[in-house]
Amino acid sequence: METEAAKMIGAGLAAIGVIGGGVGVGTVWGYYMNAVARNPAMEDKLRTPAFLGFALSEATSLFALVVALIILFG
Repeated sequence: METEAAKMIGAGLAAIGVIGGGVGVGTVWGYYMNAVARNPAMEDKLRTPAFLGFALSEATSLFALVVALIILFG
């Protein structure tokens, strides 16, 4: 197998991790909206953990993207 082909396959496999970030962000905001709809008085207390969960989910997605780009162009 050629080196370029191996790089393309490796970058594609590493980019699969971006899917997890999308699923995580959707789950976090979905549960946040569900919790606020059930108890609107808790909105302020739930906002900080929701943003923290969003940031951590998005960070894992960005790490996967960076690894894919390093494999591809490194």
